[in-house]
Amino acid sequence: MAQSAGNGGRSAVWRRVVRIWRTVSVPITAVLLAGLIGAIILIISGASPIDAYRALYDGSFGSERAFGRTLSRATPLLLNGLAVAFAFKAGLFNIGAQGQLLFGAVVAAYFGFSLDGLPALIHIPLALFAGALAGAAYGAIPGMLKTYTGAHEVITTIMLNFVAINITDYLADGPWKDTSPGNIVARTPRIFASAEIPNIGPFPIGFFIAVGAAVFVWWLLYRTTTGYEIRTVGLNPNAAHYAGIRVSWIIILTMVISGFLAGLGGAIETQGVVNRFQPGFNTGLGFDGITIALLARTHPIGVIPAALLIGAMEAGASQMQFRAGVPNQIIDVIQALILFFVTADMLIRWLIRTRKAEGEEEVTLSTGWGQH
Repeated sequence: MAQSAGNGGRSAVWRRVVRIWRTVSVPITAVLLAGLIGAIILIISGASPIDAYRALYDGSFGSERAFGRTLSRATPLLLNGLAVAFAFKAGLFNIGAQGQLLFGAVVAAYFGFSLDGLPALIHIPLALFAGALAGAAYGAIPGMLKTYTGAHEVITTIMLNFVAINITDYLADGPWKDTSPGNIVARTPRIFASAEIPNIGPFPIGFFIAVGAAVFVWWLLYRTTTGYEIRTVGLNPNAAHYAGIRVSWIIILTMVISGFLAGLGGAIETQGVVNRFQPGFNTGLGFDGITIALLARTHPIGVIPAALLIGAMEAGASQMQFRAGVPNQIIDVIQALILFFVTADMLIRWLIRTRKAEGEEEVTLSTGWGQH
């Protein structure tokens, strides 16, 4: 009887391992295929893929400084990927993470340069929280529009991105512009040192804040009643409503939390990297979050390695360009290929010969692994 129980335990562990592998096999294969096709493109263009990828590795992981640069690049990507992935759990497609990031970045900059004399222990979290709240408030708008008017969040978030770009550009070139002598650039003043997020050696503390946010989101989604309600709404809003879940409230709450995460990413970028807000420095970070969320299969913990991968590619791109003579745009091509293969789920599963057992659910509400 004890032997039977032991076999049952091992069987359960094996089923869990298989389930996890079926989840991670698609993004891993997508990355490998993208790298292979990227190598073919490099050969066609006359470059050595071995030299190029070695330079890419050296530029992103080859030294402590390079690794710190990778973590720095990965931090806003991680939080924006987390924002997009979180919205996905409720069946929402938050393309507005870019706009929410911009508001988080510019508001954090304002709190950073306008409040002097505060100790760092207060100034840093205050500016971070203000930026995150700005992103949350901006994220609430498409949530309320969807709830009360039926407007689709894809359309409203795309439109709100342009609104955010223009408002933040106006603030950086208007009332919050750096008026120091000789400055003609549209940007805010540099934040005070008390608002700057320090590093531990070459490693940015902001990255560890982002990892903590990912763990918290995992806990919220898979260990709380609110997270269960969010995932239930994402699976079937009609069934959720029938079960007594306030679907409208969940939609708004999800977009608020998603915006909070994106705004936090913008605030960390301002306080830990740029040390001011300058239009153009944050371009594309919110949109890269979509790639990261898809690569992570929308799992909050999976967002961490996905962000590290994209951050490493961006951090090592210049090294690859200088040492191997590879155009910087090849990184964009590889990222696009990764996104293509991740979204081409049927093709990837055919290539790696994985088949889900008939009738097996793809969503595991108890653990979260395997949820799309």
